[in-house]
Amino acid sequence: MRTRTVGTSGLQVSRLGLGTMAWAHDTAWPEARTLVRRFVDAGGTLIDTAASDAHGEAERWLGRMVAGDVSRDDLVIATKAGFSVRDGAGVVDTSRAALLADLGESLKRLRTDHVDLWQLHAWGDSPLEESLAAMDHAVSSGMARYVGISNFVGWQTAQAATWQRAFPGRAPIVSTQVEYSLLARRAEIEVLPAARAFGTGLFAWSPLGRGVLSAKYRTGIPRDSRGASPHFRSFVETYWDDRSRSVVEAVRTAADGLGLSPVQVALLWVRDAPGVTAPLLGPRTAEQLEHLLETEEDVLPAAIVAALDDVSGGPNVGRGEEETQ
Repeated sequence: MRTRTVGTSGLQVSRLGLGTMAWAHDTAWPEARTLVRRFVDAGGTLIDTAASDAHGEAERWLGRMVAGDVSRDDLVIATKAGFSVRDGAGVVDTSRAALLADLGESLKRLRTDHVDLWQLHAWGDSPLEESLAAMDHAVSSGMARYVGISNFVGWQTAQAATWQRAFPGRAPIVSTQVEYSLLARRAEIEVLPAARAFGTGLFAWSPLGRGVLSAKYRTGIPRDSRGASPHFRSFVETYWDDRSRSVVEAVRTAADGLGLSPVQVALLWVRDAPGVTAPLLGPRTAEQLEHLLETEEDVLPAAIVAALDDVSGGPNVGRGEEETQ
């Protein structure tokens, strides 16, 4: 698998990342283990997790794999802190104490002395400078190699990046992570331009439209789908609307003409979009992962890309900027 540089930093990652959100919910330990092994065998390096994924169980599983299945040196481990689920509700705590406590527990679960990328999971109520000071400490102490942000809107991205650039010695923000797909293109309005301006990479979560771009929900909800899961139904049904259905039909048409599947077309559109460092995949099975890995040598024709742009929200202005550079 080819690699890409994360923004203007020195961090190199595979151009596809493997996410762990479904682990311990819809993906059991043996399947997760197989997923990581196959991903690494294919040249994948980036594994993105979070302290909140399955209440820490995803990190714990990854730590078990690092201890016995894959070499730590073969992985770029990215995790997040500052968000948790308590009594069924999301809680954001980005105070210095909470963030560093989260990181310490993450390192224990991951069975490593450092993470390659430590990300602030969400914008919180604590002063931003306090949260970023915790990230500076993580880098200076060796607990994290690089730092990034997740789920920040454009002005928040710019504020964080500017603060870290204001004085020498602060750890620069090297990446931002947001939802981005043919069904969610809001990142093109402010987040992607901010990322370009500050030299940060962008990781796209849910590049397959939370699974809806697979076209599996066109006539109902398959029993084995994420939409049928009590953990993820509300997450998926966001895109069960008329607009999304029209985009799904366009993706199906393109897939039929190219001899690809809808999910492969959706993935290629994100993978090669301007400013994207790596889409973060969330396959529940090794079979799903294998199907996505088959796209390594594929590229969508420019006419197809333009048609998908048009049907999903209009031209991507970043494509024009990319051509003039």
